[in-house]
Amino acid sequence: MINETLISSENLSVGYGKKIIINNVGFEIRQGEILTLIGPNGAGKSTLLKTLAGYLEPLGGVIMIDGKNASEITDKEMAKQLSVLLTERIRPELMTCREVVETGRYPYTGSFGILSDKDRNAVNDAIEAVSVTEIADMYFNEISDGQRQRVMLARAICQEPQILILDEPTSYLDIHHKIAFFEILKKLVKGKNIAAILSMHEVDLAERIADSVLCIKDGKVSLSGSPSDVFTAKNIMELYDIPEELYYKYFG
Repeated sequence: MINETLISSENLSVGYGKKIIINNVGFEIRQGEILTLIGPNGAGKSTLLKTLAGYLEPLGGVIMIDGKNASEITDKEMAKQLSVLLTERIRPELMTCREVVETGRYPYTGSFGILSDKDRNAVNDAIEAVSVTEIADMYFNEISDGQRQRVMLARAICQEPQILILDEPTSYLDIHHKIAFFEILKKLVKGKNIAAILSMHEVDLAERIADSVLCIKDGKVSLSGSPSDVFTAKNIMELYDIPEELYYKYFG
């Protein structure tokens, strides 16, 4: 099987208004691959992800999605190509987990949001894929953070996207639920032959799940490559400004 490029950028600049936060970003992700963004707080990882997701206009450069310029893709078509999971906690009132997942089918339903049998099958498949069948009919606000994040992942994959964009998807989770989440994500990306881009703070986990890595610091991509190339002591110390004695004391 040929793994085609699903999303790429060239000379991409991102920011707010006219203020550029990150300049000259270039990358390419193929089917079945995970790209992780790492770097200090405030480096602009979320800004980059929101730009790739279409929430912010690029300030320069090009984003290509499945061989087409993202600027030429309609919002409805974009919602079928790309699904987003951001850090904001949602609090849907009086919605069950199944109903939350069902909202992922809205790009395919008519203006009244009525689900077809195909839509319901996609919902059931997504619920099963992330192992939340047992809580599907519980209210979303009655489950744990780890369960909520899995439900939101089910909602994202229910859109049947080619590309998943996730902004610090495990921020609120303990280590057990972080590992469980990433195991599900890896299985989905490889099994469905899609692509995922996510920002992370847990460099130890990022090293294990990534196929490629972008390091973002001081308004640019300071380093990119495979996990084996990026995750060296020297690179991590430079990226996070960690003194050598402290790095080896805690990570040695």
